[in-house]
Amino acid sequence: MSKKTRYIFVTGGVCSSLGKGIACASIGCLLEARGYSVILQKLDPYINVDPGTMSPYQHGEVYVTDDGAETDLDLGYYERFTSAKITKKCSVSTGQIYDAVIKRERRGGYLGKTVQLIPHITDEIKKRIIDIDDDKPDFQICEIGGTVGDIEGYPFLEAIRQIGWKHGPSTVLFIHLTLVPVITVAGEVKTKPTQHSVNKLREIGIQPSILLCRTASALTKEMKEKIALFCNIPAQAVVSALDIKSTIYEIPLAYHEEGLDNLVVSHFGIKNGEPDMKDWKKIVSKIKNPRRGPIKIAVVGKYIRLQDAYRSVYDALIHGGLANNARVELYPIHAEEIEKKGAENILKDMDGILVPWGFGKRGVEGKIQTIQFARDNNIPFLGICLGMQCSVVEFARNQLGMENASSTEFESDTPYPVISLLNEQRKIVDKGGTMRLGAYPCTLKRGTKARKAYGVDDIHERHRHRWEFNDDYRETYEKEGFIVSGTSPDGKLVEIVELETHPWFVGCQFHPELKSRPRDPHPLFRSFIRASLEYHDKEKK
Repeated sequence: MSKKTRYIFVTGGVCSSLGKGIACASIGCLLEARGYSVILQKLDPYINVDPGTMSPYQHGEVYVTDDGAETDLDLGYYERFTSAKITKKCSVSTGQIYDAVIKRERRGGYLGKTVQLIPHITDEIKKRIIDIDDDKPDFQICEIGGTVGDIEGYPFLEAIRQIGWKHGPSTVLFIHLTLVPVITVAGEVKTKPTQHSVNKLREIGIQPSILLCRTASALTKEMKEKIALFCNIPAQAVVSALDIKSTIYEIPLAYHEEGLDNLVVSHFGIKNGEPDMKDWKKIVSKIKNPRRGPIKIAVVGKYIRLQDAYRSVYDALIHGGLANNARVELYPIHAEEIEKKGAENILKDMDGILVPWGFGKRGVEGKIQTIQFARDNNIPFLGICLGMQCSVVEFARNQLGMENASSTEFESDTPYPVISLLNEQRKIVDKGGTMRLGAYPCTLKRGTKARKAYGVDDIHERHRHRWEFNDDYRETYEKEGFIVSGTSPDGKLVEIVELETHPWFVGCQFHPELKSRPRDPHPLFRSFIRASLEYHDKEKK
């Protein structure tokens, strides 16, 4: 294959939340299994510059890259399913595009011309697509956010149409993910929504070559032929994208069974045999047929009502189970339920407790009660970001005698500001993109649980926060067995804390879930699940 990037554009139709991100990640997984290099990109039609200031209830979790970009959660799927190096260039929003064009216009970059949607906005979109990677991978997979027919998505669709028009089918492939619903009362499968969705695409000049049809049951030959006839593609290019009930990591295997990867390489005139999916099959087999467990892991957060808010946390826990050949049963629990019913009543049967990130005061007292319950009862505990900060507050109140200790995020006049802003953060007014973001180095203290979990002295982890452990209190904490086991290389910033006498109690300022992969589970999640298994075995004797 010549060193020329082939472009695969994936659009969605009928409705949102069909799984375009996982579809793109699965295609990337299959292409890598054939020996090709891939890069993946998400084009989002919202006007926000990035999702950094958006509520998790609006957008799900904010995924953070090594280089500090706040991005859509789909980029997490890209990294978990492939080995692609995802950077800030892999996340593009309408807000970024208009911001760049307006700034260029203000500087006189258009030499007095009238700035228009076409060509200036579409040219900027195309530039972001074409300039993503200097190494020019074999394939670039671009996911177009939103649903075909939404007015805000038209500039992106027009831009990719132009790329297809310029480079032709030898370089560009359009895949459309659509819904084939079932009318439950009549038990009928309906193809009409897919037909209308493809017609919308064709109205603006895009003819998809492959249709991924999200459906609850496999499409019959007759259904595929009907869809093919009205959508102007071969019947073999109509692929059933079945609902997967066991694990999302089965999706690449299901797509391969449907022949999707063969359709992709055939479109580009490539022949190189079958993909090597041995490691992926092993992952799926371990998830579906673990040797140990199940163990019950509570995730006590404040955005529990939306399952995608803690998507990477849930996946990292599954990876931790993979590393220990164990089934992990997740119990998402709203922190406010703990406040209402008490930690003992809700958490007494758990084998491990995780308190994840969050912003704002709501639910914090429930998190603090949860942490006290884990500490008092020697239940394995992992605190992430706000979860770590709440563990610092809990210990101050209940072990150090610091009544009303808190974080200045919640109580600006607390008598014991054990969590506070850094001086350089106090002057910031703009919220977006101003936190400590991206990968930072951390040095681990020998002889600690964290050092044992990682097996190395120096690590890099991804951050997304403003508030930090107040170093003025470090000595007081450590005298009482609350150990600082990881710091910034200069020793000034506390990154990991743990309890010396607890079987496994660790809090980290960063987000370890963002670097966990099914092929390479994160050390902290691997160790946390191992401790939870040991707790389970001990308690069940």
